[in-house]
Amino acid sequence: MYIATIPNRSSPPAILLREGYREDGKVKTRTLANLSKLPAQAIAVLRQVLQGKIMVPADERFEIVEDGSRTHGHVEAVLTAMRRLGFPALIHSRPSRQRDLVVAMVAARILKPQSKLATTRWWFNTTLPETLGLDQVDEDELYQAMDWLLEQQSNIEKKLASRHLEEGGLALYDLTSSYFEGVTCPLAELGHNRDGKKGKLQVNYGLLTNPRGIPVAVSVFKGNTGDPKTLLPQVDKMRKEFHLKQFVLVGDRGMITQTQIDALRDIQGCGWITALRPEAINKLLAGGAIQRGLFDERNLFELTHPDFPGERLVACRNPDLAERRARKRTSMLEATSRELERVSRMVSRGRVRGPEAIGEEVKKILKQYKIGKHYKVEIREDGFDYQLDRDALAAELAAKSNGNPQDAQTQLARLERHIEAIAKKFEKLQQRTKQGQLHGRDVIGVRVGKVVDKYKMSKHIVLHITDDSFTFEINQESVNAEAALDGIYVVRSGAAAKAMDADQTVRSYKLLSNVERAFRCLKSIDLLVRPIRHRLENRVKAHIFLCMLAYYVQWHMTEAWRPLLFADEDQESKTTRDPVAPAERSDAALKKVQSKQLDDRSGVHSFRTLLNDLARIVSNLCRCPGLGPEAPTFTKTTTPNPHQLRALNLLQSITA
Repeated sequence: MYIATIPNRSSPPAILLREGYREDGKVKTRTLANLSKLPAQAIAVLRQVLQGKIMVPADERFEIVEDGSRTHGHVEAVLTAMRRLGFPALIHSRPSRQRDLVVAMVAARILKPQSKLATTRWWFNTTLPETLGLDQVDEDELYQAMDWLLEQQSNIEKKLASRHLEEGGLALYDLTSSYFEGVTCPLAELGHNRDGKKGKLQVNYGLLTNPRGIPVAVSVFKGNTGDPKTLLPQVDKMRKEFHLKQFVLVGDRGMITQTQIDALRDIQGCGWITALRPEAINKLLAGGAIQRGLFDERNLFELTHPDFPGERLVACRNPDLAERRARKRTSMLEATSRELERVSRMVSRGRVRGPEAIGEEVKKILKQYKIGKHYKVEIREDGFDYQLDRDALAAELAAKSNGNPQDAQTQLARLERHIEAIAKKFEKLQQRTKQGQLHGRDVIGVRVGKVVDKYKMSKHIVLHITDDSFTFEINQESVNAEAALDGIYVVRSGAAAKAMDADQTVRSYKLLSNVERAFRCLKSIDLLVRPIRHRLENRVKAHIFLCMLAYYVQWHMTEAWRPLLFADEDQESKTTRDPVAPAERSDAALKKVQSKQLDDRSGVHSFRTLLNDLARIVSNLCRCPGLGPEAPTFTKTTTPNPHQLRALNLLQSITA
């Protein structure tokens, strides 16, 4: 008997159990069973049995020492990728314990992102420290290794640049932020929040990558630093540290502003690609430089304009995007109109009165501070009174300080500042009520403002508010002006036309999505750079740099694992497809998404679930049974199944 694999056209191959026999002197074959639905591991065992191998229960040959099992497969995957990338030498040319600790922290960030303290408790349940030759490691030693890593950052980034940036090639740059937990870090400031955490301190950091999104360098800034201010330092870094004489820097319209463009013009060999703001596009439309009829034959065309001397403009129109924006605007206007009509009916029935307006203002003040819940407020028709429940506040303070007098003093000082701020704002509000500034018109205005802000349609709504009435109308001219821009964007470039044509220019600008993908991975999907909890400036910088290095390794692993992931394997087609058309998955990728299966009927993975699957490969500490706890021990790793083995083998394709 034997097991045969039979091709089955477009379907997965059939796995059949067969045997040979003689009939009338001729050798024939018959099928005994169809094994196609059996797990791959079971089929592999049957093959070994049919080959004459003796299968013995594991517990008859050896026993596993209690608490002697550690997860291994995911560790082996990450360290294999690191070896293929020459990662230890990238960190430093000389072996050292600090280097090993950095390699371990980067690997741990990929395997299980968490705090440094939690990492020191977790990784001894894996083979990671043993493989790297690390004995017991505490949190302080990891912090010292982070300080050491920060000293190596410049040299590491130079090595990455030499690997992944080309003379005369593209470089992508964008800025993001991550919110901060704490109050003492000098980098933590209030700024443009990108995490949906209003009122949270944050730290900004800019990522420089090659066109494929491979990270090369990261720079950390205060949380209130504007995007444009971070651009020129990247240009200096590329010229002076990376020694690039010619390059094209790609950034979004909020990054490469007119001020930055004026500065870039004076820098020899520095090209740039960005996009125009809506106001500038409106001006081109109004002046006739862009006409919708020009998009009839093709969705992009190149133009020049005296307002942009020495620059190339590529006007693009995405019909699908235009349709989506038109539908959304229509639905938002309809929803706004319905709610405004409801407010109008409330006004006509006399249901909107003074106390409501006062209450809204009081809520706004208390919402700004976490101690607002400890205020008791009584609102009258002509004013309001308030009182702070200090007993409840003291109880909360005692609970948070955990009996630490220093913490209690720090929290008390902060709360007193908040109490003083609330008192000042309440005083101003009381003055407004006494002066009669919160009558009917204000009440109506508060209600109306809520509606138009909710749907962000205020620019299209004309309001008429009096003390006892309210009407509105849609500004059709404003709607038409916005609709004229639907689906239209203009890519702006200071790169020479001979370096890239219009199609290449648009594709280059769209490559910024690779940086955005990096930010998603760093912040929320796999590496969890946020929230940032370090107090010292250098530790914050080291933490973000360490996470960037983790993304560098993960990027290469993801590329190698594309055949096993919910990912498109056909990357070459991206370089030739219509630059304006929306990105679409290939048929093969859609098939994986819909069926959640590969051709061999194994499951499709995300990066995280594939790592979790590999973690089932375990290194066991074993000994011969019946010899007691003093018997010699040895390690034995569980055999990977065919799917796991394929994942490990694919990593061998990684190159530095």
